[in-house]
Amino acid sequence: MRIGELSERMGASPRSLRYYEQQGLLTSERGSNGYREYAANAVATVETIRALLDMGLPTVLVKDVLPCTVGERSEAACPQLLGQIAALRDDVRTRAARFEQIDASLSSYLSANA
Repeated sequence: MRIGELSERMGASPRSLRYYEQQGLLTSERGSNGYREYAANAVATVETIRALLDMGLPTVLVKDVLPCTVGERSEAACPQLLGQIAALRDDVRTRAARFEQIDASLSSYLSANA
């Protein structure tokens, strides 16, 4: 798929997608016409990149963690990242638990005042 289609499907600007490529997070092939062509798994890759960036990871760490999250496991790279990935997972769980608490509080408030 071309950059415009990926941009539209993901709601990400072409500029963001080019930035992900510059950072080594996303790859594309150039057609004979010079257009970028992305693989079918680019949608899942961009979703993962955005989620990891939204969690506050710097692009340097996203580049290391990404192969371990999108089914492209590199047996040489992933074991070295286990500590970082475990810390990230624990942080995600902590945040999720806090969001659940907030959700329960807001739901309770709405129920009491409906």
